[in-house]
Amino acid sequence: MSGHLQKEIRQKKPFSSIEQEVVLNVLRTGATLRQGTAEVLRPWDLSGPQYNILRILRGAGEDGLPCSEISERLVSRDPDVTRLLDRMEKRGLVVRGRWSADRRVVTARITKEGMELANRLDAPVIENHRRQLGHMKKKDLRALIDLLEVARGETD
Repeated sequence: MSGHLQKEIRQKKPFSSIEQEVVLNVLRTGATLRQGTAEVLRPWDLSGPQYNILRILRGAGEDGLPCSEISERLVSRDPDVTRLLDRMEKRGLVVRGRWSADRRVVTARITKEGMELANRLDAPVIENHRRQLGHMKKKDLRALIDLLEVARGETD
């Protein structure tokens, strides 16, 4: 079953190490999965990180979150959360302000329009995930999750 990546990327020589093959497989798989999500979000002119921010702020509730905490919670770290929030604010999906006792902290909140969009996207995004990974058995998906967490050093 292994060795498919080498053919996919038309690499003639063997990989330098098994670790290199794993890293390249994870990167290739991540790119494939991200592309599927990007296609689902494209009609709404929304990027993956912007959708992630909508989901984070929806879960945060009415109080919203400091921008620094949004950055920490992103699945894929984006160094310029401010720029993402600027675009989303212009579209009316989020609002930012200094609502806490500490006026230095900028907090972002999801708007009604942002909430409606996040809710509308739930079903198509879940369906995309099923299309991408539905061919795998649940036990294999669970094993994959466990292995990826171990690879990230997130063991108990």
